[in-house]
Amino acid sequence: MTAVQDARPQYLLALDQLEKLVATITPADLERPTPCTEFTLRQLLNHVVGGIHRCAYLGEGGRSQDIVPAIEDPGDDGWPAALGRARARATAAWAQDAKLGRPTVAPWGEVPGAMVVGGYVMEAVTHSWDIAQALDSGFALDDALAHTALAIAEVVLPPESRVEGVPFAEVQPVAEDADVHARLAAWLGRAS
Repeated sequence: MTAVQDARPQYLLALDQLEKLVATITPADLERPTPCTEFTLRQLLNHVVGGIHRCAYLGEGGRSQDIVPAIEDPGDDGWPAALGRARARATAAWAQDAKLGRPTVAPWGEVPGAMVVGGYVMEAVTHSWDIAQALDSGFALDDALAHTALAIAEVVLPPESRVEGVPFAEVQPVAEDADVHARLAAWLGRAS
């Protein structure tokens, strides 16, 4: 991904998908395990919504190390509203085109703002897969978004980058006929 690419439309689509998925979650689902083995569904939602706030904070000019990607638990029924607030903040924070070329301190280093937004496309799409897997409800994920996220992941997270401190495990094997969502998950170290 280069500094001139604008991933904001894909990020908004990824957040649309995430909102629709989160709207299907019931309080009884919140303690389910997820493919992110360190997180229950509640903990993953906290991380995801917190990550959207971090993305917004970066668009507002902040540095990633200044904010933890987590929120105060909004209660069993509060996740859709918490996600909506995070989305509104991120949308406003990245509304100005000039921010795409501005040096921004992301969790993975100083990069142009466009690369930050691209990284958060990958984050939102991947965690949507994690949530869908935890729910096991047959929720139909967007293939085009997964292709975009996989293309970003292959550029920014090559296999040799999986060193200590990088929050992604080694690329996992995947069946030749696996769909794009499973390929994305495997690229980011998740066993499907």
